[in-house]
Amino acid sequence: MKTPPATSQKISPAKNSAASDGKHDASMPPPWGRLSVLLRHLCRLLPRNLLLVLGLLIVGCMTLVAIFAPLIAPYDPTQPHLHLVLEPPSSQFWLGTDAIGRDVFSRLLYGARVSLWVGFVSVGISAAIGVTLGLIAGYFRGWVDEAIMRLVDIMLCFPSFFLILAVIAFLEPSLENIMVVIGLTSWMGVARLVRAETLSLRERDYIFAARLSGAGIPRILFLHILPNAIAPVLVSATLGIAGAILTESALSFLGLGVQPPDPSWGNMLLDGKEALEIAPRLSIFPGLAILVTVLGYNLLGEALRDILDPRISS
Repeated sequence: MKTPPATSQKISPAKNSAASDGKHDASMPPPWGRLSVLLRHLCRLLPRNLLLVLGLLIVGCMTLVAIFAPLIAPYDPTQPHLHLVLEPPSSQFWLGTDAIGRDVFSRLLYGARVSLWVGFVSVGISAAIGVTLGLIAGYFRGWVDEAIMRLVDIMLCFPSFFLILAVIAFLEPSLENIMVVIGLTSWMGVARLVRAETLSLRERDYIFAARLSGAGIPRILFLHILPNAIAPVLVSATLGIAGAILTESALSFLGLGVQPPDPSWGNMLLDGKEALEIAPRLSIFPGLAILVTVLGYNLLGEALRDILDPRISS
């Protein structure tokens, strides 16, 4: 009878040692491993997903315009030309001038900076709060989960826009206050999404392996659970940017947002309202800018949801 090869006898102990060591367990995904897989999946689906292509194209163009606005804008957005009031579009002023002679095209470019800045910062604040509370609620459960979820229910009882209006009414209208208030009043949906993912992930084998290896709770939450719960957060954040842009525009239109002479798409709509009959373009151009930007982020968010949700993508 032939004896088995020596190599098979050497491999078996290695497998046993790997199984006993949580660091090499195949069931434990590497930190941020799922996020890299999602990014590769997005790059592979990019040529075949029209919504994703359109969303990325619009968002990318608006982002570049906002970044390079000082280089693109032909005039200072706050400088009036009193002898060129309500000029129609021309080679000198591509989109004309407003009621006090300011270049509309330059103000649109700088308004993009304000809108995108509000969107990114406010969504960053809401995502940080929602992710942290969602991880804590889903991981600890019990009375901690109950307390956080009841706080979420209380916050959801108030209409978001009217809550923002009430807070802004007691504060000085400024860009910083708008970003903070929008962020502090829009974290509830993210918290619910992350809590639901955490409740499922905390029972996985690689979480038990991480506990047995002596990993602390912050390491488990942010290095093992969060990377595998990031997909719904990305979708919610993308759609949240569109909502923040609309909220900032509405507040500026009501005079509670960005204050003149600083340009914002919302206060440009407010200025255009006074000359709606003789120069409707003053309202049309900022309205189109808001429409296209919000549409781009909504398309991108819908495409990400279709790709990252296994029930839809299957």
